[in-house]
Amino acid sequence: MSIKNVARDLYRLQKEVERLEKELENCPPDKRQHLEEELIEARQERDKIKELLEGAKQTPTYRRPL
Repeated sequence: MSIKNVARDLYRLQKEVERLEKELENCPPDKRQHLEEELIEARQERDKIKELLEGAKQTPTYRRPL
Protein backbone atom coordinates (compact mmCIF):
# COMPACT_ATOMS: atom_id res chain seq x y z
CA MET A 1 0.00 0.00 0.00
CA SER A 2 1.42 3.39 -0.94
CA ILE A 3 1.92 6.17 1.56
CA LYS A 4 -0.62 8.23 -0.36
CA ASN A 5 -3.31 5.57 0.19
CA VAL A 6 -2.42 5.23 3.86
CA ALA A 7 -2.67 9.01 4.29
CA ARG A 8 -6.04 8.98 2.54
CA ASP A 9 -7.28 6.25 4.89
CA LEU A 10 -6.01 8.20 7.88
CA TYR A 11 -7.89 11.29 6.74
CA ARG A 12 -11.08 9.27 6.26
CA LEU A 13 -10.75 7.74 9.74
CA GLN A 14 -10.09 11.12 11.36
CA LYS A 15 -13.28 12.46 9.81
CA GLU A 16 -15.17 9.38 11.01
CA VAL A 17 -13.91 9.87 14.57
CA GLU A 18 -14.94 13.54 14.47
CA ARG A 19 -18.38 12.61 13.18
CA LEU A 20 -18.89 10.01 15.89
CA GLU A 21 -17.73 12.42 18.61
CA LYS A 22 -20.25 15.03 17.46
CA GLU A 23 -22.99 12.44 17.18
CA LEU A 24 -22.22 11.16 20.67
CA GLU A 25 -22.64 14.64 22.16
CA ASN A 26 -26.27 14.79 21.04
CA CYS A 27 -27.36 11.17 21.13
CA PRO A 28 -30.09 9.76 23.37
CA PRO A 29 -28.95 7.62 26.32
CA ASP A 30 -30.28 4.40 24.79
CA LYS A 31 -27.92 4.71 21.79
CA ARG A 32 -24.93 6.04 23.73
CA GLN A 33 -23.28 2.69 24.45
CA HIS A 34 -23.39 1.61 20.81
CA LEU A 35 -21.89 4.91 19.64
CA GLU A 36 -19.18 4.75 22.31
CA GLU A 37 -18.19 1.29 21.08
CA GLU A 38 -18.10 2.52 17.47
CA LEU A 39 -15.99 5.50 18.52
CA ILE A 40 -13.51 3.29 20.37
CA GLU A 41 -13.12 1.04 17.33
CA ALA A 42 -12.71 4.00 14.98
CA ARG A 43 -10.08 5.57 17.25
CA GLN A 44 -8.16 2.30 17.46
CA GLU A 45 -8.19 1.90 13.69
CA ARG A 46 -7.18 5.55 13.21
CA ASP A 47 -4.29 5.18 15.65
CA LYS A 48 -3.12 2.00 13.94
CA ILE A 49 -3.09 3.68 10.52
CA LYS A 50 -1.39 6.75 12.02
CA GLU A 51 1.40 4.57 13.44
CA LEU A 52 1.73 2.80 10.09
CA LEU A 53 2.07 6.13 8.29
CA GLU A 54 4.59 7.47 10.80
CA GLY A 55 6.64 4.29 10.46
CA ALA A 56 6.58 4.54 6.69
CA LYS A 57 7.80 8.14 6.81
CA GLN A 58 10.63 7.31 9.23
CA THR A 59 11.88 4.15 7.57
CA PRO A 60 14.58 5.02 5.07
CA THR A 61 14.29 3.25 1.79
CA TYR A 62 17.36 1.30 0.84
CA ARG A 63 18.33 1.37 -2.76
CA ARG A 64 20.89 -1.02 -4.08
CA PRO A 65 23.59 0.68 -6.15
CA LEU A 66 23.44 -0.03 -9.85
